[in-house]
Amino acid sequence: MRRIALHLGLLFACAVILAPLLWVIRTSLLPEHLSYSPELMPAATLDNYVALFTTTRYGQSYLNSLIVAFGSVVVALPFAAMTGYAFARFKTSGRAGRFAVLATQMLPPVAIVLPAFALLRTVGLTNSLTGLIIVYAAVNLPFLIWILMGFFEGIPVDLEWAAQTDGATAWGAFWRIVLPVSLPGIAAAGVLGFILTWNEFLFALVLSGPQTATVPVALASLQTSNGVQIAKVSAGVVLAVLPLVIASRFIQRFIVQGLTFGSVK
Repeated sequence: MRRIALHLGLLFACAVILAPLLWVIRTSLLPEHLSYSPELMPAATLDNYVALFTTTRYGQSYLNSLIVAFGSVVVALPFAAMTGYAFARFKTSGRAGRFAVLATQMLPPVAIVLPAFALLRTVGLTNSLTGLIIVYAAVNLPFLIWILMGFFEGIPVDLEWAAQTDGATAWGAFWRIVLPVSLPGIAAAGVLGFILTWNEFLFALVLSGPQTATVPVALASLQTSNGVQIAKVSAGVVLAVLPLVIASRFIQRFIVQGLTFGSVK
């Protein structure tokens, strides 16, 4: 009886989690005038998805988000890997330096966005994808450093000593030994950085323009003076979740290995 109650409780928890997602998918397939209908599925259409790409700039925003998310991860990961390795192996700057890196994540985004806007305006990178990539790489860098620092601390230092005994330099041991071993952790950090950038709204709202807006800004623009176009918003949310689902599906093994890396070494 206890086992049945446990399974019923798990099924209820799953239903609570999945019900909003399923309702969003259901709303995205309904005509706009039926989007608030209490019926389960009074009609079905793909017009909302078509309208997103024909009557709005959602397609351009979708491409912008992909470019910015991938670009920020590519820019930030090399710096995060080298800094995290320095913190893990050489205790660079001690605990004070580590805390200083972590403390930057405690600042509210609204305290950073205006200085970032002023800096980008000075160098002429406002309303550009390059500016967004630089800002997101800088904002996500402390988070990625701390994640990778834990992974590097879980790698036995004996591997590097053996490589250096064979004639490798410290950089050679890092490049040929540490990085290949830590690929699961780097992949996990990259996915988390991608997700953070993909979902971020405030920086994109302030630093982008009509041609460089990202998906969150595009979804917010569907709120008009006549109300929220809930069917289109639901279709946009479904499409916005797809890259995250696909990325997690293909590199799930690396995420699991990376998140448990430090505990099994």
